[in-house]
Amino acid sequence: MYLIVIAWMYVVLMMSIAEATHSTGTLLGALVTFVLYGVGPVALVVYLMRAPARRKAIKAREAAEAGAMAPDSSATDSVTPDAGSHAASGAEAIALGAGVAPVRKEP
Repeated sequence: MYLIVIAWMYVVLMMSIAEATHSTGTLLGALVTFVLYGVGPVALVVYLMRAPARRKAIKAREAAEAGAMAPDSSATDSVTPDAGSHAASGAEAIALGAGVAPVRKEP
């Protein structure tokens, strides 16, 4: 990837030098050529090409932070409420018949 960037910057540098040394060219025109044809597009392409690497680095950093912040297993049991497979106490009372009786058809 960097070989293409270096080659393009060489071409743009030669274009700028040709503009500056031409009889009708100016240094300002050469500078504008170098910035608009070289630095701007190359910076954009390099930024876009490095996006997956940046995303992977961010995910790795977040995973490392999450691993450092995770409590040990003994603290997890006391911190996590209602982690069992049992129903809440209100539902248990109704299921045992202490709540409202079910409605049936009369014989």
